[in-house]
Amino acid sequence: MKALTSGDFQPLTPRQIVSELDKYIIGQDKAKRSVAIALRNRWRRQQVPEDLRDEIAPKNIIMIGPTGVGKTEIARRLARLAKSPFLKIEASKFTEVGYVGRDVESMIRDLTHLAVDMVKAEEKQKVEEKARFQAEERLLDLLIPPRPVGAVGEGADSSETRERFRQMLRDGKLEDRFVELEISQKPAAPMVEIFAAAGMEEMQSNLQDMLSNVFPRKKKRRRVTVKEARKILEQEAAGRLIDMDKVVEKAVARVEQSGIIFLDEIDKIAAGSGVGKGGPDVSREGVQRDLLPIVEGTSVHTKYGIVRTDHILFMASGAFHVAKPSDLLPELQGRFPIRVELDSLTQEDFARILTEPENALVTQYKALMATENIELVFEKDAIDEIARIAFEVNSRTENIGARRLHTVMERLLEEISFEAPDVAPQTINITAGYVQEKLADILDDQDLSRFIL
Repeated sequence: MKALTSGDFQPLTPRQIVSELDKYIIGQDKAKRSVAIALRNRWRRQQVPEDLRDEIAPKNIIMIGPTGVGKTEIARRLARLAKSPFLKIEASKFTEVGYVGRDVESMIRDLTHLAVDMVKAEEKQKVEEKARFQAEERLLDLLIPPRPVGAVGEGADSSETRERFRQMLRDGKLEDRFVELEISQKPAAPMVEIFAAAGMEEMQSNLQDMLSNVFPRKKKRRRVTVKEARKILEQEAAGRLIDMDKVVEKAVARVEQSGIIFLDEIDKIAAGSGVGKGGPDVSREGVQRDLLPIVEGTSVHTKYGIVRTDHILFMASGAFHVAKPSDLLPELQGRFPIRVELDSLTQEDFARILTEPENALVTQYKALMATENIELVFEKDAIDEIARIAFEVNSRTENIGARRLHTVMERLLEEISFEAPDVAPQTINITAGYVQEKLADILDDQDLSRFIL
């Protein structure tokens, strides 16, 4: 999958972004177009003059639709496409400042931590070759301890021996030989728990880091194989080569310029119409008020420094069965100018979801059974029957969208999955009759299907 970043000379166009999303998500064309434009605007903003760049705010999006229609998947695939730091979190998990629970600023701290890990992994790849060479030199020192200066045989013979061992090392002939390795161990920090109001989890983390640095690093000698030693030495070498200050600086910049936060279940913090302003509604409004400055743009203190949220893209979603988007605070509504309504999935959509995406359920189950030397063959009539049953169960009971296909498929293939190691190798045809036989009883009994499917 291609990536779209601010530094790309040929970034993906909105049409290309939609095309990439089409590989994994069936339907929902309006939502795909909206997120594609929002992502393209990220790149466009980087091209405008600097004095105007800071004035261009991201166009945050609210996706409205029932569960299981693709809201989360669209956001996740978009972030992967953009190689952006991405955090998905349920809005209902937050509590108002002053109450025990998670404060809204914690999502910025979590996003920054993810970005640091992302950039660190990228920097590790850059120094991989150098780290491998340094690890190899250390291994050779362990296998052939250097002779004292002036010792007999020191010189050309020693160099030839070293090069011979190097070649054997690269050919994998010494993998099982044991060496003694001195490994630095970071002492475990004392367990410190702080029971206090929201926002204190960051203080707890910082305090544990500080205490762990007070204690000196211990060194421990271990007898390991060359194969294990190589991994340990490469990790240590990469750690020395990576400039963590540079990593943190790049990570913070990436969060500020291309971070994406997906706020799921935002309807849960909106008070339903006709409900009195008391009890839990007061707390919900409090979370909205705390969320407002984060979305508008503010500075959040993290263990990696101050992070500004002005240009983080916020994508929110909710079913909005009870509440409506208009039940949110007017100021918060104004910070989500793009509203997209996602369509409920049809029976035809279910059939396409089973087979068309690159990660289609049928493809997944075929691959899983192939590991047991079982070849699954799904006939078209069987696919249509699975889609019909999933659609019917959704209509009769709770509508959980495409997630129903997971439970139907698991129930359908339960016996094959259990017996697979004992009957392999074999080709098994999944027909419409087989689907009806395995699922008919559950489909007929509505009470049973409510609990099983």
